[in-house]
Amino acid sequence: MIVGEAPGANEDLQGHPFVGAAGKLLDTLLAQIGLSRRDVFVTNVLKCRPPMNRDPMPNEAEACLPYLRQQFALVRPKAVLILGRHALERMLPGVGGISRVHGQIFMRSGVAFMPCYHPAAALHNGALLADLQRDFDRVREYLDRLLPPPEPVAAEPEPAAAKGPPEPDQEQLPLI
Repeated sequence: MIVGEAPGANEDLQGHPFVGAAGKLLDTLLAQIGLSRRDVFVTNVLKCRPPMNRDPMPNEAEACLPYLRQQFALVRPKAVLILGRHALERMLPGVGGISRVHGQIFMRSGVAFMPCYHPAAALHNGALLADLQRDFDRVREYLDRLLPPPEPVAAEPEPAAAKGPPEPDQEQLPLI
């Protein structure tokens, strides 16, 4: 599960989280650790964009908390990636600032929470990108320890070598 702060302008227009430039970076980071959006549930603490795209107010986060709790109960994640300082303040209050705790794993009720810089922060400050990539690598390491290895796939038997010209029903189709 991935939890961000609040929808931005692009997210508000399209109704999906992380669809702008930060979303593209998130997709890249996920791909670098062998995951895609299909593998994770992505949501935000706030369910609507704050006016003028300002920082979320505590009462706004409180109003959205029942929705986030319901999502959490439905998804039942083993690991939660917390993106950005605002999501961190709501998900793990009191653990410290994002620059101090990013990349660390906090266990709560059997669930691993890992704060990371928000992809938008890395886009605005390129110096954060290497830390963000390392944090995602740590997520992969954690998941590798947590999840059992995939079952080996049985090898398909080799087809018998074709002898002679193809049968009439196996005619080669033209490309054009």
